[in-house]
Amino acid sequence: MSGCTHRHLLVVGAQRCGTTYLATALDAHPDVAMARPSPPEPKVFCDAELSTRGAEWYDRTWFAHATDEDLLGDKSTSYLEDPRAPARAAAMLGEPHVVVLLRDPVRRAVSHWRLSTAHGIETRGLEEALLADLGDDQPWDRRRSSVSPFAYLRRGRYAEQLVPWTTAFPATTHVLFLEELLADPAVLPALVGDLGLDPARTPPPAAGPVNASAGDRPDLDAGVSEALAGYFRESNADLAARLRRPLPW
Repeated sequence: MSGCTHRHLLVVGAQRCGTTYLATALDAHPDVAMARPSPPEPKVFCDAELSTRGAEWYDRTWFAHATDEDLLGDKSTSYLEDPRAPARAAAMLGEPHVVVLLRDPVRRAVSHWRLSTAHGIETRGLEEALLADLGDDQPWDRRRSSVSPFAYLRRGRYAEQLVPWTTAFPATTHVLFLEELLADPAVLPALVGDLGLDPARTPPPAAGPVNASAGDRPDLDAGVSEALAGYFRESNADLAARLRRPLPW
């Protein structure tokens, strides 16, 4: 890495919301260097000890490949769920740009279930697994995952997860919706401009999400659909009010 001064970007989640797609698109911009290797995700600010190692260690460890890029980007989807991460990031990086990418929480939950199933972590059917998350936290192997692989629904309560980030970085937190990112080609250049970079230098992104899973909204039992709608109703309304814009789902 050269001796020039870099700014920092955190793509903090949410999981299964197209963050890999977004990170890949940003990495293609000549003024952005995303962390490598990826995978794994850095997840530095989910770890109390790693968070104390300083910006020099952070840049050297995850951005050794960077040269004269203006913005160094860290995509770690666990950050959004960790209320301690914003303060740790502020202590090390000052005021980074923070990007949050969200999607329909039911589609996100189904995609999450498919991922846990594909990795052999989940053995229950879709509806059983989703409804189980309406109850108490379910135990999981913390050696395999930094966050619960069974929090299918609670991870979609975006409004409460956003508060620590918008409180810590009110001027530099950017919230996007995957549905709009995929449908509107102007969304990505607008974000690039908000990050202080030249939108005209943004290469066109790939046709769709990198880690997409098929059938993220299969037919659900009417009772299950009603239960999920009720579960997310208050959170969705809170999110729309906080963002002062309608939700695209």
